[in-house]
Amino acid sequence: MSATAPTRLTAGNSVHSPPIPTHTVLPVAQSLTKSEVVSSEREKLILVDRDDQEIGHLDKSACHDGNGLLHRAFSLFIFNSKGELLLQQRAAGKRLWPSFWSNSCCSHPRAGEDMDEAVGRRLHQELSLRARLRYVYKFEYVAAYRDLGSEHELCSVYVGRSDDQPVVNVTEIGAWRWVAPEDLTRELADHEERFTPWLKLEWERLRQEFGEDLAGINRF
Repeated sequence: MSATAPTRLTAGNSVHSPPIPTHTVLPVAQSLTKSEVVSSEREKLILVDRDDQEIGHLDKSACHDGNGLLHRAFSLFIFNSKGELLLQQRAAGKRLWPSFWSNSCCSHPRAGEDMDEAVGRRLHQELSLRARLRYVYKFEYVAAYRDLGSEHELCSVYVGRSDDQPVVNVTEIGAWRWVAPEDLTRELADHEERFTPWLKLEWERLRQEFGEDLAGINRF
């Protein structure tokens, strides 16, 4: 991947995203759940340069302080056989973008961990799902959340398919739902303040540049 200027975003004025006014939202109280601490502010993440060359390790908290330090990350989009996308609402206790709606799963590989391994690990930790996954693309972005920290990530985007029932980890997720792609596009246009900045960037590019990958999701 050749280095290009990162996309820079800032959060809106809301501390929490507004609720989604729809019966399709499934609060964790109405879902199969588990409670498991799966990450720590002290865990070591992988620092990289803009060409994705590893240059060191640093604890997660420090990676997100101030303007953030560039580190590896991933975002995963899980679809079902109806073509609907699994969205999650981030837990209210998150340091950055608490209670905002986001894609199915997103996190970081740890020091010494392969990216594919990390994506599968986190999907199971957060949603108890196993899925066949496909890497699509990677990009760099910077996004600040008020004065509480920033994401500065070289983010690998994956897609996958599952019709299994999620078992939601309540330490990470406040609610979840399946959404039709056209409905998500409409919601992002009408109420972008409800969603994480990386979801908005990734969804637009997936739709515009990687439609074939999305169209072929049921062949996984």
